[in-house]
Amino acid sequence: MNPLPQTFPAPGASSWRAAKRQVRRVWALSWPYFFSEEKWRARALLAAIVALNLGLVYMAVLFNDWNKLFYDSLQEKNQPVFWTQLGRFSYLAFAFIVIAVYKFYLTQLLEMRWRSWMTRSTLQRWLAGQAFYRLELARFGSADPAIDATPDNPDQRIAEDISQFTSLTLGLGMGLLNSVVTLGSFIGILWGLSGGFAFNAGGQEYNIPGFMVWMALLYCAAGSWLTHRIGRPQIPLNFAQQRVEADFRHHMIRVREYSESIALDGGEGVERSQLDGRFGAVLDNYLRLIRAQKNLVWFTSFFGQAAVVFPFVVAAPRFFSGAIQLGELMQISSAFGQVQGALSWFVDSYPSLATWRATTDRLTHFEASLQSLESATPTLKTAPANELRTQDLNVALPSGVALLAHTALQAHAGERVLLQGPSGAGKSTLFRALAGIWPFASGTVALPESAMFIPQRPYFPNGPLRDALAYPELPMRYSETQLHDALQWALLPDLTDKLDQADLWGQKLSGGEQQRLALARVFLKQPQWVFADEATSALDADTEATLYQRLVDLLAARGGGLVSIAHRPGVARFHTKSWVLEPAAGGAGSRFEVVEKGA
Repeated sequence: MNPLPQTFPAPGASSWRAAKRQVRRVWALSWPYFFSEEKWRARALLAAIVALNLGLVYMAVLFNDWNKLFYDSLQEKNQPVFWTQLGRFSYLAFAFIVIAVYKFYLTQLLEMRWRSWMTRSTLQRWLAGQAFYRLELARFGSADPAIDATPDNPDQRIAEDISQFTSLTLGLGMGLLNSVVTLGSFIGILWGLSGGFAFNAGGQEYNIPGFMVWMALLYCAAGSWLTHRIGRPQIPLNFAQQRVEADFRHHMIRVREYSESIALDGGEGVERSQLDGRFGAVLDNYLRLIRAQKNLVWFTSFFGQAAVVFPFVVAAPRFFSGAIQLGELMQISSAFGQVQGALSWFVDSYPSLATWRATTDRLTHFEASLQSLESATPTLKTAPANELRTQDLNVALPSGVALLAHTALQAHAGERVLLQGPSGAGKSTLFRALAGIWPFASGTVALPESAMFIPQRPYFPNGPLRDALAYPELPMRYSETQLHDALQWALLPDLTDKLDQADLWGQKLSGGEQQRLALARVFLKQPQWVFADEATSALDADTEATLYQRLVDLLAARGGGLVSIAHRPGVARFHTKSWVLEPAAGGAGSRFEVVEKGA
């Protein structure tokens, strides 16, 4: 698990620096969309939302003016003005409703489009260049120099953090704009309405003009400072909550994926214990979070309720002295409420700001990891060739321990190589290096373009069987006859009538059936070279011999070659030579070396 951010700023200069850093991070995450291929539509929607927000502020100014006229008509019992103002209220209210509805609709539309673009872009980068694979390796203590710190749960960051980021950025951004414009619109009104505050000190008469404005500023400044002091612990707690929730969800997904293995092992108790532990972490952190939120709610509730009566308390002496009428008192109250509400944006938005800060930190961390991978210079060079060749190949474990050093291998077309060695020697790791996906390898690998790798655990997407058979290609590239023949060659005749059946094939099929389905892919695509990692270990000897013979015949007809990892003696007869991983001699710089032997 990743550690929580170590420092969170205290009020003052450090808070200002943190705010600027947050703005830079938000800008770095936001600008690609507004300068993307969708930039004109995005900017038009944003401009429309800004205009509608300004329209709502203008409506608030009109309502403030209406307050004075309406309540004065009540005090003066002026019935014609009363009914006129009610009529005016009806069309003001209708205009307000129309603006509010379209502001909501366009904001949601922009949020959806922004999230869609950002999600597609991030998915493309996560899947490009095996970034998803390298990030997973880094989670288990890898020494990958391209990754400074490992982001946990990339699925949660793409699925949830992006959604929260776009929603909160738009919501908070428009809220801040609304508050700034409201403050600019009403502070002059409040200044003109509030009058001065005269007092005598030391025999000297003093008068403070715009007294209500200064009281609103003082009231909200104190409230914002106290809100930050009280609510600051929510930032790391929100960060942690998103992480522990994702960890809990991820482990449940693993239980579902490995349900059969867990059931056969009787591992329900262990899984229950681990899930209880992860859920306990969710509850423990959430309890700390709601306690922090409770402290903030105590303060903001007092702050909000006091703001209701505060302008009446301050303006009451002028009203009871006859200096102002009821309408002006209500107008002062309304204007003070608008100014106070604008100045209280930080207070009212603090819980959302805490979540936004945590979400931005997580996305920034994820973005930094992707950028590091994209900018890293590959240490393993690959090139197309008619045969398999390696030059100065170095292979290490994620921990940095060297497995092979300065290794040169060569397999010509028509040759079939059996890779052998003790368990844990790194045979599968060497295969990953030959495939060009192992980030802890350097040197050069020349590989035929028409090559297929069969891993120990083949992957089958959920859905129709034809999709699992043709993966990673689309099934429409092949005819029904080709699909049927591939299944027949792989000794899976019972599946030929299930090509359109959707299922969880990675769980429904037995281990042997999965291996035969992986070989069916080879028979379907007919590559020139095949690299098979324990591709028949779950099959009986007769079935294994039949399928290996068919595989050898296919590759011979295609003029290619075969490299296999296998421990069974019966597989050796299908190969012309072997590469054996043996402990390296002293001073070799690695744990093993490859020794070539005859069949």
